[in-house]
Order: sequence, then structure tokens, then C-alpha cells
Amino acid sequence: MMKPAASSMASVVATDATQAIPAIRSDVRAMHGYAIQPAAGLVKLDAMENPFRLNQALQSELGARLGAVPVNRYPATSHADVLSALADHVGLPAGCSLLLGNGSDEIIAMLSTACRTPGATVLTPVPSFVMYETLAQLQGLAFVGVPLTAHFDLDQEAMLGAVEQHRPALTYLAYPNNPSANLFAEEVIDRIVALVGAQGDGLVVFDEAYQPFSSRTWMQRMAQRPHVLVMRTMSKFGLAGVRLGYLAGASAVIAEIDKVRLPYNISALNAEAVLFALAHVDEFTRQAAVLRDERARLQTLLKALPSVRAFPSEANMVLVRVPDSKSAFEGMKSRGVLVKHMSGVHRLLSNCLRITVGTPEENDLMMAALKASL
Repeated sequence: MMKPAASSMASVVATDATQAIPAIRSDVRAMHGYAIQPAAGLVKLDAMENPFRLNQALQSELGARLGAVPVNRYPATSHADVLSALADHVGLPAGCSLLLGNGSDEIIAMLSTACRTPGATVLTPVPSFVMYETLAQLQGLAFVGVPLTAHFDLDQEAMLGAVEQHRPALTYLAYPNNPSANLFAEEVIDRIVALVGAQGDGLVVFDEAYQPFSSRTWMQRMAQRPHVLVMRTMSKFGLAGVRLGYLAGASAVIAEIDKVRLPYNISALNAEAVLFALAHVDEFTRQAAVLRDERARLQTLLKALPSVRAFPSEANMVLVRVPDSKSAFEGMKSRGVLVKHMSGVHRLLSNCLRITVGTPEENDLMMAALKASL
């Protein structure tokens, strides 16, 4: 029997793939994958990463610890060790527990799965972290986005009205918000939390991804409100490559959500890297302090540019509006600096760039590139 020619074989494969597409959900086929910008050779200020690498001594210590990890065994013990160390690190209130995820994204997926009941809704102000909507829709939950004001504040009347109307199963409040980097007014948040609690059938999730750079937290306040959860990540702490997020809340609530967590979702190597970082928390605290100082310096420099509007920030990023964001983005990239072009993501982000706070040297290069590109 003759084998088909290479071109014929390719045609058969393509036909088979085309015929298989209907097996994939139509909404998935209509989606766009999460885009990650190529950054080789560029000053990378597009993803809110900690720019500092470990010094040689800490690299060697981490390498030795990772080398001793029993990778032939499932990571049951290391998972428990991370839970205990994180509980101490955050000062977990009595009556509360933690759940671990492979980054915050997996925790959001768990929440969507655990709260997927007929007619369930996810609600959040927008623009905010895109995965709230993406993972809600993938799990079949309705999504309601309530626009922020022109200054990226919560629209109190609209938010309370949406909570009243939709009785959301999950209300996400990014604290501080991404991409605007600001903290929402506390009095409005209090009213939202109180209204969801009074309805008795929803959870409020404070996403504190940028907590190392923020002046406020709900970690202690949640203890008196069993419908409030706090989600954090080690990514902004300085371990973006490790991929570990955690969710804190009333023990009874966390126990229910933990039922949908996949077994052994945190690798032993990731767990050991987190334990190493928590043993050297002073170094990561020092790095965060440098970035907070650099954020303040950048705000001053940006505000001195007459054609640039820099919005307030409590994160390791600054949102700026420029006259022509596309031209500025491309001009900065051509000068070796990569930032995030936000225009087109939401109408409130027209002509906006999101700039990660880098090292002092990186920030100087960014400022020079921005000035030259305006």
C-alpha cells in the first residue's frame, strides 16, 4: 500500500483537525488566548514583576534547598509546611484558614467552580483584572462589570445597585486595583461588603495581589465577616516565577472551596522556594521598600511632564495617560523599553500606558524613552 505524499498527509491532518473543532466549546473557540509580549533584549516593565534577582549567596542557598527536595514523592508534607509558614507570615486571624493555588488564577478558577450554581453571577468594577471575567465565563457563570468613574473610583450608586439587582455569588474587589493601581474609597467598600453580607448568599473577595506596596489590607478585618475572603499572591512579593497564590477566610468557607482544589496542585519545588523566601523575608521586604521609594520618585517625574497624567498608585505600577498611547508605546519599545499598552482594553483606559516600577536604573531608562516618544 502506497503512503500518501507529504502534502496529502498534511491535508488529511488539517481536515481531521477541522472536523474535531466542533468538540471544542463554541465560546472557547471565540476566545483569544492570554497574550504575553515578547521581551527579549528589552527593559521589561510590562508585567508588574519584582525586578530584583537574588544575590549570589541566596541563589546558592536556594539551589541547595531545591536540590535536596524529594521530587520522587508527591508534595503532601511541603504543602502543609507552606500553609503553616504563610499563616505565621500574614498573621492569620483565629478561626481562619488558608488555601493554596498555582498562582491567583487557579484560586479564581476554584472559586468559580465552587460557586457555580444555576443563575450565579460574578460582579466586579471594571476595568480590573481580566481573569475574573474569563474564568467566570469558562465555568458558565454570568459576569457583570460595573464601570468605574473617570478617575477610577468606585461608582457607589452603580455598585450597590448591581449588588442589589444581581445578588452576586462572587464580588471581586482588586485592592489596589489593576490596572489603575489605586485603592478604592473605604466607605464605599464598607457599604458593598455590608450589602452582600445582608443578602446572605454571596462572597466578597479582596484581591490583594499588590499588598507589599499597599497601605491597607483586609486580612485582619475579614475575621469578623465570614463572607469576606482575602486573596494574595507571592508573585509581587518577588516570586513571579514560582507561581503560588493563597486564599484566606473563615475556616468553614475555605474547607468547602478546598474540595474543588486539584490534588497536589503545588509542586514540591515551588513549595520549597516559598519556604526559602519566607525564611529570608527581610530581603524581600527591603526590595519592596526600594520599589515604593521608586514609585514615589516616578510619580514626581511623571507629573512634571506637561502632556502626561499619572494616576495615584498603591501598587508596583503607575497608570499614565498620554496624548497618543500607540505612538508612545511603539516609540518606547523602539528605544528598548517595554510597557503595557492599555488603550482598547476598556473605554476608561483610552490613551493609557501601564508602567511597572523597576530598578532605579530601569526607571531612568523608561523616563528617557517616554520623553523621547511623546
